[in-house]
Amino acid sequence: MNDFIEIHGIAGFGYHGLFDHERKNGQSFAVDVKLELKRKKAGKSDSIDDAVDYSSVIKSVHEMIIGEPVNLIERLAELIAKDLLKKYPVRSVEIVVHKANAPVGFPVGDIAVRIKRSK
Repeated sequence: MNDFIEIHGIAGFGYHGLFDHERKNGQSFAVDVKLELKRKKAGKSDSIDDAVDYSSVIKSVHEMIIGEPVNLIERLAELIAKDLLKKYPVRSVEIVVHKANAPVGFPVGDIAVRIKRSK
């Protein structure tokens, strides 16, 4: 039986995008993370040593958002997934990268890419 940790709306200002104005001016991004893991031990022990530190996950994701620019949010999602799978004792991760102000020429509420990757 697997358990999940979900963190929604990790926000940061980044310079990701295909267009020069995106790279120059930047924009806000938000990331949702779903971690699949076994947490039965943490639930019984009530010890942080048996759990995943949420603040550490948030810091890792935030650093990726504000870090080295990429062209596509698909790439940003892949980099975040790879980083989290490497750093934390999880079975899989689901990453959603939101780019609400994507320059698509039409009014939209949000554009997001969702990926799921496993160890």
